[in-house]
Amino acid sequence: MLRSVGQTRVTGSGEDSRAAELRAAVSRLRRELAGHPAEFPDRGIAEDELAVLAAMVAAGDPEIRRMRRSLLLIAGAIGSVSALGPALLVLRKAVDLFGEVPPQRGV
Repeated sequence: MLRSVGQTRVTGSGEDSRAAELRAAVSRLRRELAGHPAEFPDRGIAEDELAVLAAMVAAGDPEIRRMRRSLLLIAGAIGSVSALGPALLVLRKAVDLFGEVPPQRGV
């Protein structure tokens, strides 16, 4: 279940629940993308950006601005493949758990 506030730990694991949600969402979309029979032009972009998200969560310090960029690239790459929509929504909600992008200074 997605949590909308705070950084709670997954019981017994010591892992931030947001990271666990993101890891699960990335894994789900990767599986569904791999199992999708149709080839489409931007499939490689989606796969690459899912790998970026997986690496960030594995490193334990996901950067919000980069996660949101990856999410936008993934959405753009698979947006027309409606079968992947539910998994993409779960990924978006998992990224949203990390909060808003902090404002840039000096802009």
